[in-house]
Amino acid sequence: MRFTKDHEWVDLAGDVATVGITAYAAEQLGDVVFVELPAPGKRVTAGEALAVVESVKAASDVYAPISGEVSAANSELSDNPQTVNDEPEAAGWFVKIKIADAAQIEALMDRAAYEAFLGTL
Repeated sequence: MRFTKDHEWVDLAGDVATVGITAYAAEQLGDVVFVELPAPGKRVTAGEALAVVESVKAASDVYAPISGEVSAANSELSDNPQTVNDEPEAAGWFVKIKIADAAQIEALMDRAAYEAFLGTL
């Protein structure tokens, strides 16, 4: 699993990356009440807005950590947005992206680097 400074995570399996927000991000958001996800087939670029998460506190953009094409969106989040809080780095995943450039994954932080980054916040 790899991480961004914007608190997204990426888990690569072959050429498909599962993307979601970290436990830290979910905790900062508070109770998630709505998630807006892109439709499969949408092309995304690293660093651009990918999804929107609304909580009782605020609405926040989720950024694409890598470039590629959305191959699946977690439709379960429509009915159960609380899953993002309950299992942010597992069942609360947002999308699966067929990656355009595997080298982008290597540029992201591993868990140890991400934990060290959190210590600076």
